[in-house]
Formats: sequence, C-alpha cells, structure tokens
Amino acid sequence: DSRLYDFQSDIVRWALQRGKAAVFADCGLGKSFIQLEWSRHVSKSGPVLIVAPLAVARQTVGEGLKLDLKVHYVKSPLDIGCDGIFITNYDRLADFIGRDLAGIVCDESSILKSIDGATRDLLLKEFTHISYRLCCTATPCPNDIAELANHAEFLGVMKRNEMLASFFVHDQDGWRLRGHAAKPFYRWLASWSMALKSPSDLGYDGSRFVLPELKIIDEIVETEWRKPGHLFAGGLHGITDRADVRKSSVPDRVGRAATIAANVNGPVIVWCGLNGEADAMAAAIPDAVNVEGSDSPEVKAEQFARFVNGAFRVLITKPKIGGFGMNFQHCPTMIFLGLSDSYEMYYQCIRRCWRYGQKQ
Repeated sequence: DSRLYDFQSDIVRWALQRGKAAVFADCGLGKSFIQLEWSRHVSKSGPVLIVAPLAVARQTVGEGLKLDLKVHYVKSPLDIGCDGIFITNYDRLADFIGRDLAGIVCDESSILKSIDGATRDLLLKEFTHISYRLCCTATPCPNDIAELANHAEFLGVMKRNEMLASFFVHDQDGWRLRGHAAKPFYRWLASWSMALKSPSDLGYDGSRFVLPELKIIDEIVETEWRKPGHLFAGGLHGITDRADVRKSSVPDRVGRAATIAANVNGPVIVWCGLNGEADAMAAAIPDAVNVEGSDSPEVKAEQFARFVNGAFRVLITKPKIGGFGMNFQHCPTMIFLGLSDSYEMYYQCIRRCWRYGQKQ
C-alpha cells in the first residue's frame, strides 16, 4: 500500500517472505499498519485472526479504515468467514481453537509474559500449526530469555530447550549467554525478528520520527504517614509496608495531582494503580472519566475513543487497562499517581503519548 512508509512496506515484504516473523518496532512506528498490510496479503489464502489486548482491538478496526481495510471484531469463531481480517481479544482466544486460519497475528505480544500462563500455553499448543504467524511488540525484553524463547517457539524457529543448549550456559546466577555465542545468537535473532527504535536503525530516513523532548518532573508530596517503630522511610520493610504507605497517602497525592491537572492546558492522563486512587481522582476532577477494570470491553473502547475525540479532558485509568497499544498522541501530559516495579509498564504508558504525532 502506497500509504505505508518505505521501511514499513519493506518489513511487510520481509515478514511475508519468512511466513513466520516478529516485528520488534518501537512505539509509534506503525506496527498496526504493518500487521494490517501483512494480513491483507495473507487473507487472500483464507481468514486471518489478529489477537490483541482489550481496548486495542477496537482501535485496530479504526486503523484498518485508514488503509481501506474492513477489520471485523469477533467474539466467536462462528463470526469468522472464509476469508477476510478478523480481530478478537486475548481473553477469547480459547474459543478459536480448531478454527481454520490462514494466518494469526499476536499484537502487543510482549504482554504474553505478564498475562496468565494458560494463554501463553494455548498459543504454543493450539495455534502453531497455522502457516502464517506474526508477532508485534515495541518492548521485547532483551534480558528475558523466557520471552524470547516463547516468541521463537510460537514462530516455529526453535524450541526453548534447543535455544538454551545452543547459546546459553546455566550457572549459579541462572541462564547466561555464552561468550563465544554472542554473535551467532544475535545473527539468529535477526534472522526471524526485525528490531528498530527508529527507521534510521535500518538505513531509512528517520527524521519524521524525531520526537519532542520528554520532560519527567518528580513531585515530592509531604504526608503525615507514620508507622510505630519506623521513624523514616528507610525503615520500611517489604511489600506490606510499601502498600500501607501507598494507601494511607492517597489523599495527599490525589490532592497534588488534581491541582496539577487543573492547571494544565489540554488533555491529561492520570495513571493509577489502586482503585482508591482512581476513585479519589475521579471525585476531585469534575471533567474526568475513570475507565475501570470492571467496565466491559465495549465501554473501555468507547471511552478511549471519546477521549481521543475530545469529548472529555482528563482520562483516569490503570496501566494494565490502557497502557498497551493505545494511540493517545493528542495528549501531551501524563500524571503517574503511583508506580509499580515494572519498567516496561512505565515505558509503555509514556509511549501512549510520547509517539509519532506528538507535537508538544
């Protein structure tokens, strides 16, 4: 399709020639267009199923329209025709076991390491007979051997035990890449996966994807929280103490966050980790909408679309709900009301806004 950038078109051609491939392209480089164009060609041989996180599926339907592609959102294998492009959520994957497919796409495939193991096992056991397979993610963890092994095994490149035996050694610290195997390992990795943070990494013009400066501002919020026997933060012990601090400091943190949001021009996203944080933020900001885990997939998708279209100014949600795959580059400001221990989740949330198309 002429609407794709040159590097996107070449990646599609490469992935089609391989048949089974992974695209590890950073956020904003058009993985949706790549997988949709790939699906357009594969669907000439039969139906293609794209599997995506909850709200991303509906967004992908809209992305397809930009390429004059009809992508059908389906909840049941009975909704799949003899050809065409179809998309469903990961939590419905088991319903599609045995469905005759020409191709399958795992969108945001890095989340397979953080969702339930049953879904990962399902992909490896029930969907590896499909001729054409594509995995797309911006954040494959280079140090997560299990994740690379899952991708390689799903794509029919090499099984986990074969990969470990070929390139790794096990010692007291776990699995470690053999010194002499480094070059062969990365050559092997590059044979079935395409990794890029910018088109310039592959020799293309990357000037169109240079982003504005990212400004990360730390806000220190004073709180009166104390626990008997603990006189300072250094005395905190373990997850329980951390959780106590987080819960007891909600009013102070919400108060500061609400003040910041009220004084910001334009759209704002507030990332929360606790229901209490989200509920308190929603009560403190009149022009906010809280997208919760209890909302149906349809409600989540509708509210995200309304936020993008400017129906309301402040979006409150959790990283596991809106942190993967969504396009929020119209929004220049994010507030993290609390952070988890996952750097990938933090990075993914930032890249919902700090991506191609962001002007501020």
